Formats: sequence, structure tokens, C-alpha cells
Amino acid sequence: MDPLDDVLALLGTTSRVSAALTAGGRWAVRFDPPAGVKFNAVRRGRCLLRTDTAPEPVPLDTGDCFLLTRPVGYTLASDPDVPAEPAGPIFRAAAGGPARVGAGDEVLLVGGAFSFTDRSRDLLLDSLPQVIHVPATTPEAETVRWAVGEIDAELRQGRPGGRLVADHLALVMLIRILRLHLDRGTPSGWLAGLTDPVVAPALRAMHAHPERPWTVAAVARSAAVSRSTLAARFKRVVGCGPLEYLTGWRIELAADRLRRSEDTVATVARAVGYGSESALSVAFKRVTGLSPRAYRNRTA
Repeated sequence: MDPLDDVLALLGTTSRVSAALTAGGRWAVRFDPPAGVKFNAVRRGRCLLRTDTAPEPVPLDTGDCFLLTRPVGYTLASDPDVPAEPAGPIFRAAAGGPARVGAGDEVLLVGGAFSFTDRSRDLLLDSLPQVIHVPATTPEAETVRWAVGEIDAELRQGRPGGRLVADHLALVMLIRILRLHLDRGTPSGWLAGLTDPVVAPALRAMHAHPERPWTVAAVARSAAVSRSTLAARFKRVVGCGPLEYLTGWRIELAADRLRRSEDTVATVARAVGYGSESALSVAFKRVTGLSPRAYRNRTA
């Protein structure tokens, strides 16, 4: 089992590519805080990215892209001192074509957003930095550039189904950017565990069989290390113990089944590794603040 596949599938990850933006001269566009994860890719030219929470702008060149993983406002601009126009009216005026700002078209950006379920911040987004910048000059960015190029082509050609193809390509791009983030060796939380030689097999084992009556010793055997080695390494890399992580993952699985199925709470409890409905209810409320039934009613 691949824990990254598991999490992205459980979060109901969907993508939406918005209209392209062309710009020229001196310009600046201000974007409201996104609800999910925002991405932009520079297909032509260069500009600056400035977020409300970072003092220094990030220079973006042709082929660069970035993910914004927090709900913070941001600005794309030619220069740091240009007054920004709000993005909403600019994109509404695009009428299905590229949005335009400034005088000229030497800059072309393609953007979009990824949406997740309401548990996404705990599971994925809190493990990511606010901005993941992928410069075009890095050799590993080639796969991301390919996806961006295909998205751009689908938007420009306007062929049947092109918007849907672009949205799926954006999801491919998200996975590849997350892989690059892992390869850089800078992740935190459970993402860091995906590349750790001790923690990764433990994560895979728990994701493959969350219903098993796991103990720390049993998880350690799956990773071929001692109980004490696993406990210390898991805590240092992921930030919690293996059974604490397992509890959180079981609750996410239970929440997903409560949202998507009509299974009884007792059935859900057995499927995710709890011996009784009451045991699941206690753990579920401790993690989410709601009982399983209250959670199901709220998300119905």
C-alpha cells in the first residue's frame, strides 16, 4: 500500500484549472485567500509572488511553478511597488478566454486549485510548507513542466473534453510536486516518514491492514527493527508514536465511511480496527470533537 495514494484518495482530492492570465508592462494582481491549495505556473516571462505572511517576494521565471498550501492572500506582480488590482473582476471579464492585465502579453501564467475534504489540513496540508516553489532550473522539475505544458495545450486548443483533461493533468502535477518535496528531504510529519527506511515500511503495513490489532511490537516486526528503535524513530520523524498515528488514520477511515456509506457505526468500527461501537465513539470524539453519529449528521 502507498500511504500517499491512500491519503490523496481519502481526501477526495479534485482539481480545477482556471483561465490563464496574460500580463505585460507594469502590473500586479491581488488574489484572495484560496479555500484549498492554489497553484500557478509561469509559461512565459517572469514575475514576483508575494504572500501576506512572507516579507520577501519569490521571483518566478519561465517554467517555474508553485503551490500555495495555506489560506493566505497573495499577489502576482511585475514589480514590488505596483498597486495591485483585485483578481475577481479581471477573471470575470475574461469570458472563458485568458484574463488580461497590464499593457502587453510578455507574461503568461496558468493557474488552478485543488480541493479536499474537511479533514485535509490535519492529514496533508499541515505537513507542507506555506509555499512549495519548483524552479524550472532544477533537473527534477522536468516532469512538472511536462504536466504544465499539457495543461496549457489543452486550454489553448479548446478540444472536446479539454477542460476535464486539464483538471486531471493538474492532479498529476500535484502528485509530482509532492514527490519533489519528498525528494528534497525537507518534509515534516507523516510525509517525512514516507522516505524514512524504518518508518516507511511501518506506515505501509498499518495502511495496508488498519483493522489488525496492532501493537508497537507488531509494527516493529513489519519494519524489521526493535520495538524501542521503531518507537523512537517514528516519534522523531513523524512527531507522534506509531499507535497514535494509527489511531488518527483509523479515525480518518471511519470518517470517510460515515460520509460515503450507510454502514452502521458498529460495522464501521469493526472495519477500521475497533472491537466495539463504543470504543470507536470514544476515539472518534477525542480526535474530531464529535461522536460518529453527530459527524455523519453534520456531513450528510
